Amino acid sequence: MKLHFYKPNSTILEKYIEGYYFISEDKSLSPVKYRTFPNNFCILTTNQNIAVEVKNNEVTIQSSAEENMMTCVVSRYTSPIQIHYKHPINEITIYFKPLGINHFLEDTKEVFSNNTILDFTFFPDFNAKILAIFSLDRDKQIQELEDYLVSKLRAKDFSLIEKILADIETDIKIEDIAKKHHITRQYLNKIFKKHVGKSLSEYRKIHRFRNSLIQQKESKNFTDLSLFGFYDQSHFIRNFKELAEINPQLFFKNVDLDKENKWLFI
Repeated sequence: MKLHFYKPNSTILEKYIEGYYFISEDKSLSPVKYRTFPNNFCILTTNQNIAVEVKNNEVTIQSSAEENMMTCVVSRYTSPIQIHYKHPINEITIYFKPLGINHFLEDTKEVFSNNTILDFTFFPDFNAKILAIFSLDRDKQIQELEDYLVSKLRAKDFSLIEKILADIETDIKIEDIAKKHHITRQYLNKIFKKHVGKSLSEYRKIHRFRNSLIQQKESKNFTDLSLFGFYDQSHFIRNFKELAEINPQLFFKNVDLDKENKWLFI
């Protein structure tokens, strides 16, 4: 199953959306199974004619005998999810940056109080719009999707949370971040979780993990990698194994780090 991860063409959307990809139905292709690993994005996926089974941390996807459209949103996961396509079906998946989905929805309480919502109403006309997009060629799909998202954007002022996010992605202690912004640590945690859907410590842990994937090419060994936000090499390996459930050496050997979607194919 080949797919390309597209960065937004729109300079408006690039602040809120990391990117998106398309999958086209093809029943002649072999089954595909891969593991996807924790990240700090909010992921919105829409499928056409889907039958889905979720069991523990494994999702099995195939065509439905009945016509349908389903949109799923995943705001949080802390261990790998195994995805199994019996064959590719029509799909569009959008990766919203931290805070990104807040600029499209009036209220994100439902999204962030449920780690995963299998049948989610993003907008009342969203599924119908995506159904129409599936029938277009790729260039037109990109244009129509981005035009639609721009039309739904309602930019809000999250300047304080944006500054806190920038601080969390550094080594500044959480207590010091609270002091810097003249708020209590309790209030800091409360507003962060409300708008990002994760605790401060969880967000930072995942950020360090994801940053290590970016820095791996420039690092000679795990000792070098541990310089990027970790106390030492053992801290890096422990953090990595907690989120990936495999050791870093095996991960880097089997995952294509040149791809935007850093999946482990099984």
